[in-house]
Parts: sequence; structure tokens; C-alpha cells
Amino acid sequence: MYHTWMRYFTPGAVHRRLGLVCLGVGLQHGSLPTVGPRTLDHHVAVVISSGSGWFRAPDGQRLAVTAPALIWITPGVPHHYGPDPGGWDESFVDFDGPATDTYTELGYIDPDLPVVPLSDAAGPRAAIGRIARAARRGNPLLEVETAAAVHELLVALRRARADTSPAGDPVLTALARDAFQPLSVAEHAARHGMTPAELRTAVRRGAGCSPKDYLLSIRLGRARELLAATELSVASIARRVGYEDPAYFSRLFTRRVGTAPVRFREQQGRSVPGGWSDRIPDPEHPPTISTRST
Repeated sequence: MYHTWMRYFTPGAVHRRLGLVCLGVGLQHGSLPTVGPRTLDHHVAVVISSGSGWFRAPDGQRLAVTAPALIWITPGVPHHYGPDPGGWDESFVDFDGPATDTYTELGYIDPDLPVVPLSDAAGPRAAIGRIARAARRGNPLLEVETAAAVHELLVALRRARADTSPAGDPVLTALARDAFQPLSVAEHAARHGMTPAELRTAVRRGAGCSPKDYLLSIRLGRARELLAATELSVASIARRVGYEDPAYFSRLFTRRVGTAPVRFREQQGRSVPGGWSDRIPDPEHPPTISTRST
């Protein structure tokens, strides 16, 4: 026996300009019938929360699927899968759009890895649950709500990969920690006992970019915070984020941000004595401002 619930949608052209559109969502469990062999023209993320089964790749190789796990269905690739006799708990989301190319380049979608072990299915299931709730009949925000939740789902799936620790990718974490030190990519690699090529592969897989671009994004992000929230000189900020030459920093900042550091500061229009807080507020319990009169 098995139970199946699903909804399918037909987003219009204007919604496709959001970058991602949700084409369908389903929640099912039990001794489900096998899927395929078939080939689709869009992506599907299949999250297995409990149970086990199998996936047959285009080359005929049969892969074991043990929950928690993700099955990636990619356009134009034949696939065939199903649960073992004991059944499994499955949820799926069909999606499409030009942003899938970017997510693939960033490593969030990996066509070469159709079965991905997950450390926990709770985050992805929560995102799929939001899609299911938005799928109520007559919801005027259906296409936008579900599209936003697909972006959330892809992030949740990336975070839930079993090869990523709760603290994140250890290589990326270490690079972020040392980002403001004036080290070359080769020196960063040596700190991790890696060759520059190995570091490039690791960062490309984890962040979808080169080590240089990853470090640069962290440095310039911090530089923008310091420009907006402090009265430190541009030269001082350059040194704080790892650049001894303030002129080079200014040229780099201007090229990547689109405006010079001094102009960026002027556009922010305010300084914060002491800088911004590093404490992340709780969205569920935001701080309140006392209105008591004295």
C-alpha cells in the first residue's frame, strides 16, 4: 500500500523571468511503484526521508539509495528508480528556468552525481512543505511563492549534503577565517597541505568560484561594511582587509563594486560609532526600542 499527493502548475512567461519556476510538488510514502525508465525535459529534486531503494543510471549501473538522500533528475537524462519492498518516504519538486544553469555552475545541482547522501532531510522537507502549502487552490501568489521556495530548497539541499559539516565546508571556513591576511592562493593552499590545483578544485566544488574570487568577495564585503559604518580612512580599511597598497585596493574596489570607495561611503550617508554589531538578531524575537519617557 502507498499514499500519494501531488500538484502540478503551469507558470507563464512572466513568472519564468524570475529565474526559477516550480512545475510541481508531491508528498508520498509506502511501497510506491517504480518510476521510469523515462526522460524529462526539466529538473526534479526527489528527497527520500526514510527507507531505502535503488536508482539505475543511464549506463545501467544500479545505485543504492538509503535515506536521508537526494535523487537528482536532470533534463534529457534517462532515469529509473524505486523503493525496496519495505517502501520509503518521498517528496519531490519539479522545477525549471535559466537559473538552473547558474546553480549547476555553482555546484548546487550536480548532474554527475544523481544520488546524493544527506546528513538530514529536515531542512529540504521544510522547504518542500512551504511549496505544498502554497499549492492550495486559488492562491493568487502561487507562482511567486513556489518559485521563492525552490531557491530555498536548493540552498537547503546544498547545506544538507552529507559531505558538509554543520559548520560548513572546512576548506571554505578556513579560507574565510584567513581571508584578510596578505597571502597568495599558493600560500593558502600550503596551509591546508594542498597544491594550488587541489585548492581550486575544492573551492570550485564548494563555492562555485575560484579561490581568488572567493577571497575577494569576503574582502570587499568587509571593506563595504567598514566604509559604511566607520570613519576609518580608505588606506586603513585597505590594510584591514589584506591590501597594503591603498591605490591598488581602490582600483580593485571600483572595478568590482562599480563605484570608488569614497563615493560608496558618500552614498551610504551615515556612520555608526563603533561600527556595526557582529551579533546576528533573532528574526523571531527582534530587539525593541524602549519608548518610555523620562
